[in-house]
Amino acid sequence: MSYPKLYLKKGKEESLLRRHPWVFSGAIGRADGEIEEGCIADVCDSTGRFLARGHCQVGSIAVRVLTFQDELVDAAWWRTRIGEAYALRTTIGLTSSKDTTCYRLVHGEGDLLPGLVVDIYGDTAVIQCHSVGMFDSRAQIAEALRSVLDGRLRAVYDKSSRTVPFNAGLEPVDGYLWQADSQPSTKKTVTVLENGLEFAVDWERGQKTGFFLDQRDSRRLVMEYSRGRRVLNTFCYTGGFSVYALKGGAVAADSVDSSQYAVEMTGRNVELNFGAHAPHCAVTADATKFVREMAGGYDLIILDPPAFAKHHKAVPNALQAYRRLNAAAMAKINPGGILFTFSCSQAVSVEQFRTMVFSAAAISGRNVRILHRLSQPPDHPVSIYHPEGEYLKGLVLYVE
Repeated sequence: MSYPKLYLKKGKEESLLRRHPWVFSGAIGRADGEIEEGCIADVCDSTGRFLARGHCQVGSIAVRVLTFQDELVDAAWWRTRIGEAYALRTTIGLTSSKDTTCYRLVHGEGDLLPGLVVDIYGDTAVIQCHSVGMFDSRAQIAEALRSVLDGRLRAVYDKSSRTVPFNAGLEPVDGYLWQADSQPSTKKTVTVLENGLEFAVDWERGQKTGFFLDQRDSRRLVMEYSRGRRVLNTFCYTGGFSVYALKGGAVAADSVDSSQYAVEMTGRNVELNFGAHAPHCAVTADATKFVREMAGGYDLIILDPPAFAKHHKAVPNALQAYRRLNAAAMAKINPGGILFTFSCSQAVSVEQFRTMVFSAAAISGRNVRILHRLSQPPDHPVSIYHPEGEYLKGLVLYVE
Protein backbone atom coordinates (compact mmCIF):
# COMPACT_ATOMS: atom_id res chain seq x y z
CA MET A 1 0.00 0.00 0.00
CA SER A 2 1.28 3.45 -0.87
CA TYR A 3 0.57 6.50 1.27
CA PRO A 4 0.51 10.17 0.22
CA LYS A 5 3.80 11.94 0.83
CA LEU A 6 4.90 15.10 2.58
CA TYR A 7 8.32 16.51 1.71
CA LEU A 8 10.19 18.56 4.28
CA LYS A 9 12.08 21.71 3.52
CA LYS A 10 15.83 21.28 3.24
CA GLY A 11 17.46 20.90 6.65
CA LYS A 12 14.18 20.33 8.51
CA GLU A 13 14.65 16.58 9.01
CA GLU A 14 16.91 16.77 12.06
CA SER A 15 14.17 16.34 14.68
CA LEU A 16 12.83 13.23 12.93
CA LEU A 17 16.32 11.79 12.70
CA ARG A 18 16.39 12.21 16.49
CA ARG A 19 13.05 10.32 16.59
CA HIS A 20 10.94 13.20 17.84
CA PRO A 21 7.32 12.17 17.07
CA TRP A 22 5.99 15.52 15.80
CA VAL A 23 6.33 17.24 12.45
CA PHE A 24 5.50 20.94 12.56
CA SER A 25 3.65 22.60 9.71
CA GLY A 26 6.44 25.11 9.11
CA ALA A 27 8.84 22.29 8.26
CA ILE A 28 6.76 21.00 5.32
CA GLY A 29 7.72 22.10 1.86
CA ARG A 30 5.22 20.33 -0.39
CA ALA A 31 2.78 17.44 -0.62
CA ASP A 32 2.34 14.63 -3.14
CA GLY A 33 -1.09 13.03 -3.09
CA GLU A 34 -4.36 13.84 -1.36
CA ILE A 35 -3.78 14.95 2.22
CA GLU A 36 -6.78 15.01 4.53
CA GLU A 37 -6.94 15.44 8.28
CA GLY A 38 -6.62 12.03 9.90
CA CYS A 39 -5.05 10.29 6.93
CA ILE A 40 -1.77 8.40 7.14
CA ALA A 41 1.08 9.95 5.16
CA ASP A 42 4.78 9.36 4.65
CA VAL A 43 7.19 12.09 5.66
CA CYS A 44 10.28 12.40 3.46
CA ASP A 45 13.25 14.73 3.43
CA SER A 46 13.74 17.20 0.59
CA THR A 47 15.47 14.52 -1.52
CA GLY A 48 12.62 12.03 -1.14
CA ARG A 49 14.24 9.77 1.49
CA PHE A 50 11.66 8.11 3.76
CA LEU A 51 11.79 9.33 7.37
CA ALA A 52 8.53 8.44 9.10
CA ARG A 53 4.84 7.59 8.72
CA GLY A 54 2.06 9.16 10.73
CA HIS A 55 -1.36 10.76 11.11
CA CYS A 56 -1.89 14.14 9.46
CA GLN A 57 -3.73 16.89 11.26
CA VAL A 58 -4.57 20.58 10.99
CA GLY A 59 -2.58 22.91 13.20
CA SER A 60 0.99 23.67 14.19
CA ILE A 61 1.67 19.94 14.62
CA ALA A 62 1.03 18.68 11.11
CA VAL A 63 1.97 15.01 11.60
CA ARG A 64 2.04 12.77 14.66
CA VAL A 65 4.47 9.97 13.89
CA LEU A 66 3.25 6.38 14.26
CA THR A 67 6.41 4.66 13.02
CA PHE A 68 9.87 5.44 11.77
CA GLN A 69 9.83 2.22 9.72
CA ASP A 70 8.44 1.72 6.22
CA GLU A 71 5.75 -0.69 7.43
CA LEU A 72 2.05 -1.15 6.81
CA VAL A 73 -0.21 0.30 9.50
CA ASP A 74 -2.85 -2.42 9.54
CA ALA A 75 -4.65 -4.60 12.08
CA ALA A 76 -1.50 -6.59 12.82
CA TRP A 77 0.44 -3.36 13.40
CA TRP A 78 -2.13 -2.17 15.95
CA ARG A 79 -2.00 -5.50 17.78
CA THR A 80 1.79 -5.37 17.92
CA ARG A 81 1.98 -1.79 19.17
CA ILE A 82 -0.72 -2.23 21.85
CA GLY A 83 0.88 -5.56 22.77
CA GLU A 84 4.16 -3.73 23.42
CA ALA A 85 2.34 -1.29 25.70
CA TYR A 86 0.75 -4.20 27.57
CA ALA A 87 4.14 -5.88 27.96
CA LEU A 88 5.50 -2.75 29.64
CA ARG A 89 2.63 -2.76 32.16
CA THR A 90 3.29 -6.44 32.78
CA THR A 91 6.94 -5.63 33.48
CA ILE A 92 5.98 -3.09 36.15
CA GLY A 93 3.51 -5.52 37.73
CA LEU A 94 0.20 -3.85 36.94
CA THR A 95 -1.49 -6.42 34.71
CA SER A 96 -1.47 -9.14 37.38
CA SER A 97 -1.83 -7.03 40.53
CA LYS A 98 -4.54 -8.09 42.98
CA ASP A 99 -4.37 -4.75 44.83
CA THR A 100 -4.57 -2.45 41.78
CA THR A 101 -7.16 -3.12 39.08
CA CYS A 102 -6.92 0.20 37.24
CA TYR A 103 -3.99 1.55 35.24
CA ARG A 104 -3.04 3.34 32.03
CA LEU A 105 -2.41 0.93 29.17
CA VAL A 106 -1.58 3.44 26.42
CA HIS A 107 -0.05 6.84 27.08
CA GLY A 108 0.21 8.63 23.74
CA GLU A 109 3.75 9.41 22.62
CA GLY A 110 5.15 7.50 25.58
CA ASP A 111 3.86 4.30 23.96
CA LEU A 112 4.57 5.37 20.36
CA LEU A 113 0.84 5.93 19.83
CA PRO A 114 0.54 9.74 19.75
CA GLY A 115 -2.98 11.04 20.21
CA LEU A 116 -4.28 7.92 22.00
CA VAL A 117 -4.98 7.22 25.68
CA VAL A 118 -6.31 3.90 26.95
CA ASP A 119 -7.14 3.37 30.63
CA ILE A 120 -8.12 0.03 32.14
CA TYR A 121 -10.77 -0.14 34.87
CA GLY A 122 -11.20 -3.75 35.85
CA ASP A 123 -12.53 -5.46 32.73
CA THR A 124 -13.33 -2.25 30.80
CA ALA A 125 -10.98 -0.27 28.56
CA VAL A 126 -11.77 3.44 28.19
CA ILE A 127 -10.15 5.18 25.24
CA GLN A 128 -9.71 8.86 24.43
CA CYS A 129 -8.60 10.02 21.00
CA HIS A 130 -6.81 13.37 20.76
CA SER A 131 -6.41 13.33 16.97
CA VAL A 132 -8.69 12.64 14.02
CA GLY A 133 -6.39 9.85 12.87
CA MET A 134 -6.80 7.98 16.14
CA PHE A 135 -10.54 8.67 16.17
CA ASP A 136 -10.85 7.16 12.69
CA SER A 137 -8.89 4.09 13.90
CA ARG A 138 -11.15 3.30 16.86
CA ALA A 139 -12.49 0.04 15.43
CA GLN A 140 -8.96 -1.31 14.88
CA ILE A 141 -7.89 -0.11 18.32
CA ALA A 142 -10.84 -1.84 20.00
CA GLU A 143 -10.15 -5.07 18.14
CA ALA A 144 -6.46 -4.91 19.06
CA LEU A 145 -7.35 -4.37 22.72
CA ARG A 146 -9.62 -7.43 22.67
CA SER A 147 -6.87 -9.49 21.06
CA VAL A 148 -4.05 -8.38 23.36
CA LEU A 149 -5.99 -8.64 26.62
CA ASP A 150 -7.39 -12.01 25.43
CA GLY A 151 -10.54 -12.55 27.49
CA ARG A 152 -9.75 -10.02 30.22
CA LEU A 153 -12.01 -7.37 28.68
CA ARG A 154 -15.79 -7.18 28.79
CA ALA A 155 -16.16 -3.75 27.19
CA VAL A 156 -14.39 -0.97 25.30
CA TYR A 157 -15.78 2.52 25.85
CA ASP A 158 -14.92 5.53 23.68
CA LYS A 159 -14.82 8.87 25.49
CA SER A 160 -13.40 11.12 22.79
CA SER A 161 -16.14 13.73 22.47
CA ARG A 162 -14.18 16.31 24.50
CA THR A 163 -10.68 15.43 23.29
CA VAL A 164 -10.90 15.04 19.51
CA PRO A 165 -10.25 18.34 17.66
CA PHE A 166 -13.50 20.29 17.74
CA ASN A 167 -12.87 21.97 14.36
CA ALA A 168 -12.74 18.63 12.54
CA GLY A 169 -16.53 18.54 12.24
CA LEU A 170 -16.81 14.95 13.50
CA GLU A 171 -19.65 15.51 16.00
CA PRO A 172 -18.40 12.61 18.16
CA VAL A 173 -20.69 10.88 20.65
CA ASP A 174 -19.30 8.91 23.57
CA GLY A 175 -20.35 5.29 23.80
CA TYR A 176 -19.37 1.64 23.81
CA LEU A 177 -17.40 0.36 20.85
CA TRP A 178 -17.80 -3.22 22.03
CA GLN A 179 -19.46 -5.13 24.87
CA ALA A 180 -19.19 -8.85 25.52
CA ASP A 181 -22.60 -9.17 27.15
CA SER A 182 -25.74 -9.28 25.05
CA GLN A 183 -27.49 -7.49 27.90
CA PRO A 184 -24.85 -5.08 29.23
CA SER A 185 -24.99 -3.68 32.73
CA THR A 186 -26.74 -0.36 33.25
CA LYS A 187 -24.61 0.53 36.29
CA LYS A 188 -23.31 4.10 36.16
CA THR A 189 -20.20 3.37 38.22
CA VAL A 190 -17.85 0.48 38.87
CA THR A 191 -15.58 -0.08 41.85
CA VAL A 192 -11.87 -0.62 41.26
CA LEU A 193 -8.89 -1.12 43.54
CA GLU A 194 -5.79 1.05 43.80
CA ASN A 195 -3.18 -0.16 46.28
CA GLY A 196 -5.95 -2.08 48.03
CA LEU A 197 -8.24 0.93 48.42
CA GLU A 198 -11.66 1.06 46.74
CA PHE A 199 -12.76 3.78 44.34
CA ALA A 200 -16.00 4.26 42.44
CA VAL A 201 -15.29 5.25 38.83
CA ASP A 202 -17.80 6.76 36.41
CA TRP A 203 -16.20 7.00 32.97
CA GLU A 204 -19.39 8.29 31.38
CA ARG A 205 -19.80 11.43 33.53
CA GLY A 206 -16.41 11.84 35.17
CA GLN A 207 -13.46 13.94 34.07
CA LYS A 208 -10.79 12.47 31.79
CA THR A 209 -11.53 8.73 31.66
CA GLY A 210 -13.13 8.72 35.11
CA PHE A 211 -10.19 8.76 37.54
CA PHE A 212 -6.80 10.49 37.72
CA LEU A 213 -4.56 7.45 37.46
CA ASP A 214 -1.42 9.56 37.16
CA GLN A 215 -1.38 10.39 40.89
CA ARG A 216 -1.26 6.81 42.17
CA ASP A 217 2.31 7.01 43.50
CA SER A 218 1.83 10.49 44.95
CA ARG A 219 -1.32 9.39 46.73
CA ARG A 220 0.60 6.58 48.38
CA LEU A 221 3.23 9.09 49.53
CA VAL A 222 0.49 11.26 51.05
CA MET A 223 -0.59 8.22 53.05
CA GLU A 224 2.92 7.90 54.49
CA TYR A 225 2.92 11.51 55.72
CA SER A 226 -0.65 11.73 57.06
CA ARG A 227 -0.54 10.07 60.46
CA GLY A 228 -1.72 12.44 63.18
CA ARG A 229 -2.16 15.32 60.75
CA ARG A 230 -5.14 17.41 59.74
CA VAL A 231 -5.26 17.27 55.94
CA LEU A 232 -6.68 19.62 53.31
CA ASN A 233 -7.19 18.18 49.80
CA THR A 234 -7.93 20.97 47.32
CA PHE A 235 -9.26 20.39 43.79
CA CYS A 236 -10.13 17.00 45.25
CA TYR A 237 -12.11 15.59 42.28
CA THR A 238 -13.26 12.16 43.54
CA GLY A 239 -11.18 12.28 46.71
CA GLY A 240 -8.21 10.04 45.95
CA PHE A 241 -5.78 11.94 48.15
CA SER A 242 -8.35 12.17 50.95
CA VAL A 243 -8.91 8.41 51.02
CA TYR A 244 -5.16 7.76 51.20
CA ALA A 245 -4.72 10.39 53.93
CA LEU A 246 -7.39 8.74 56.07
CA LYS A 247 -5.84 5.33 55.44
CA GLY A 248 -2.54 6.77 56.63
CA GLY A 249 -4.01 7.87 59.94
CA ALA A 250 -5.01 11.49 59.39
CA VAL A 251 -7.00 12.81 62.34
CA ALA A 252 -9.23 14.70 59.91
CA ALA A 253 -9.42 15.33 56.16
CA ASP A 254 -11.24 18.15 54.37
CA SER A 255 -11.89 17.90 50.62
CA VAL A 256 -12.68 20.93 48.45
CA ASP A 257 -13.85 21.07 44.83
CA SER A 258 -16.04 23.44 42.82
CA SER A 259 -18.00 20.50 41.36
CA GLN A 260 -20.91 19.17 43.40
CA TYR A 261 -20.64 15.90 41.48
CA ALA A 262 -16.97 15.57 42.50
CA VAL A 263 -17.79 16.29 46.13
CA GLU A 264 -20.52 13.65 46.10
CA MET A 265 -18.14 11.09 44.56
CA THR A 266 -15.52 11.97 47.19
CA GLY A 267 -17.99 11.26 49.95
CA ARG A 268 -18.90 7.98 48.29
CA ASN A 269 -15.25 6.90 48.05
CA VAL A 270 -14.55 7.78 51.68
CA GLU A 271 -17.59 5.79 52.77
CA LEU A 272 -16.56 2.83 50.59
CA ASN A 273 -13.33 2.53 52.56
CA PHE A 274 -14.12 3.82 56.04
CA GLY A 275 -17.89 3.83 56.52
CA ALA A 276 -20.23 6.73 57.14
CA HIS A 277 -18.50 8.15 60.23
CA ALA A 278 -14.97 8.81 58.97
CA PRO A 279 -13.37 12.11 60.12
CA HIS A 280 -13.96 13.69 56.73
CA CYS A 281 -15.71 16.80 55.45
CA ALA A 282 -16.35 17.57 51.76
CA VAL A 283 -17.01 21.17 50.69
CA THR A 284 -18.27 22.49 47.37
CA ALA A 285 -16.30 25.70 46.85
CA ASP A 286 -13.74 27.40 44.67
CA ALA A 287 -10.52 25.80 45.94
CA THR A 288 -8.29 28.80 45.21
CA LYS A 289 -10.61 31.13 47.10
CA PHE A 290 -10.91 28.59 49.91
CA VAL A 291 -7.13 28.48 50.41
CA ARG A 292 -6.84 32.27 50.22
CA GLU A 293 -9.57 32.88 52.81
CA MET A 294 -9.12 29.92 55.19
CA ALA A 295 -8.02 30.54 58.75
CA GLY A 296 -5.37 27.84 58.67
CA GLY A 297 -5.01 24.88 61.02
CA TYR A 298 -3.87 22.28 58.48
CA ASP A 299 -0.75 20.14 58.89
CA LEU A 300 -0.76 18.72 55.35
CA ILE A 301 -2.12 20.44 52.24
CA ILE A 302 -2.46 19.03 48.73
CA LEU A 303 -2.59 21.47 45.80
CA ASP A 304 -3.48 19.54 42.65
CA PRO A 305 -5.23 22.04 40.37
CA PRO A 306 -6.34 21.43 36.79
CA ALA A 307 -4.05 22.58 34.00
CA PHE A 308 -3.88 26.37 34.25
CA ALA A 309 -2.02 26.57 30.90
CA LYS A 310 -3.46 24.67 27.94
CA HIS A 311 -0.91 26.22 25.55
CA HIS A 312 2.34 28.20 25.69
CA LYS A 313 0.70 31.62 25.34
CA ALA A 314 -1.15 31.00 28.62
CA VAL A 315 1.99 30.12 30.61
CA PRO A 316 2.73 33.59 32.10
CA ASN A 317 -0.78 33.94 33.53
CA ALA A 318 -0.77 30.32 34.66
CA LEU A 319 2.49 30.77 36.57
CA GLN A 320 1.02 33.79 38.34
CA ALA A 321 -2.03 31.76 39.36
CA TYR A 322 0.13 28.87 40.60
CA ARG A 323 2.33 31.33 42.51
CA ARG A 324 -0.59 32.99 44.31
CA LEU A 325 -2.10 29.63 45.23
CA ASN A 326 1.15 28.20 46.57
CA ALA A 327 2.09 31.36 48.46
CA ALA A 328 -1.29 31.37 50.20
CA ALA A 329 -0.97 27.71 51.20
CA MET A 330 2.58 28.20 52.50
CA ALA A 331 1.49 31.22 54.53
CA LYS A 332 -1.45 29.36 56.12
CA ILE A 333 -0.06 25.86 56.77
CA ASN A 334 0.88 25.00 60.36
CA PRO A 335 4.57 25.11 61.36
CA GLY A 336 6.20 21.83 60.42
CA GLY A 337 3.50 21.29 57.78
CA ILE A 338 3.85 19.22 54.60
CA LEU A 339 2.77 20.70 51.27
CA PHE A 340 2.20 18.53 48.20
CA THR A 341 2.04 20.84 45.17
CA PHE A 342 1.55 19.89 41.52
CA SER A 343 1.17 21.21 38.00
CA CYS A 344 -0.28 19.05 35.22
CA SER A 345 0.16 21.76 32.57
CA GLN A 346 2.31 20.27 29.81
CA ALA A 347 3.16 23.78 28.61
CA VAL A 348 4.78 24.58 31.99
CA SER A 349 8.29 23.13 32.18
CA VAL A 350 9.81 21.48 35.24
CA GLU A 351 12.15 24.44 35.70
CA GLN A 352 9.32 26.98 35.38
CA PHE A 353 7.32 25.07 37.97
CA ARG A 354 10.19 24.88 40.46
CA THR A 355 11.07 28.55 39.94
CA MET A 356 7.42 29.42 40.61
CA VAL A 357 7.46 27.43 43.87
CA PHE A 358 10.69 29.18 44.92
CA SER A 359 9.02 32.54 44.29
CA ALA A 360 5.92 31.51 46.25
CA ALA A 361 8.08 30.46 49.19
CA ALA A 362 9.84 33.83 49.16
CA ILE A 363 6.48 35.62 49.12
CA SER A 364 5.24 33.57 52.08
CA GLY A 365 8.29 34.46 54.15
CA ARG A 366 8.52 30.88 55.48
CA ASN A 367 11.55 28.60 55.53
CA VAL A 368 10.76 25.86 53.01
CA ARG A 369 12.67 22.69 52.18
CA ILE A 370 12.18 20.18 49.36
CA LEU A 371 11.59 16.59 50.51
CA HIS A 372 10.59 14.90 47.24
CA ARG A 373 10.44 15.67 43.52
CA LEU A 374 7.47 13.94 41.91
CA SER A 375 6.35 13.01 38.41
CA GLN A 376 3.91 10.66 36.73
CA PRO A 377 4.02 6.89 37.48
CA PRO A 378 5.61 4.36 35.10
CA ASP A 379 2.35 3.46 33.35
CA HIS A 380 2.50 7.06 32.05
CA PRO A 381 5.94 6.63 30.41
CA VAL A 382 7.92 9.45 28.82
CA SER A 383 9.73 8.74 25.56
CA ILE A 384 13.34 9.80 25.86
CA TYR A 385 12.91 11.41 22.44
CA HIS A 386 9.83 13.37 23.56
CA PRO A 387 10.61 15.12 26.87
CA GLU A 388 7.41 17.17 26.48
CA GLY A 389 5.61 14.04 27.64
CA GLU A 390 6.66 14.75 31.24
CA TYR A 391 3.57 16.81 31.95
CA LEU A 392 3.03 16.07 35.66
CA LYS A 393 5.37 17.90 38.02
CA GLY A 394 5.23 17.88 41.79
CA LEU A 395 7.15 18.81 44.91
CA VAL A 396 6.73 17.75 48.52
CA LEU A 397 7.75 20.61 50.80
CA TYR A 398 8.44 20.93 54.51
CA VAL A 399 7.34 24.34 55.76
CA GLU A 400 8.88 25.38 59.10
